[in-house]
Amino acid sequence: MDLKASDRFNINSQLEHLQAKYVGTGHADLSRFEWAVNIQRDSYASYIGHYPVLAYFAISENESIGRERYNFMQKMLLPCGLPPEREED
Repeated sequence: MDLKASDRFNINSQLEHLQAKYVGTGHADLSRFEWAVNIQRDSYASYIGHYPVLAYFAISENESIGRERYNFMQKMLLPCGLPPEREED
């Protein structure tokens, strides 16, 4: 498969469009911590949005569904703890 320069430009422009449209797809300047936060928040949002999964977690932890939803929403605030301190350049 031989890619031409125009094909590579088209693929890169499509990737940039996806990254601008969807935050979770990341970008070149995304840190490891920010990536992990996106993954955790997406997971918690999925758990909350899919009732059978939420019911499964509630049963497995012996909590009510409302309490489990509340716990997941609380975990979405700081899913990976406090962000690491950035180095000043």
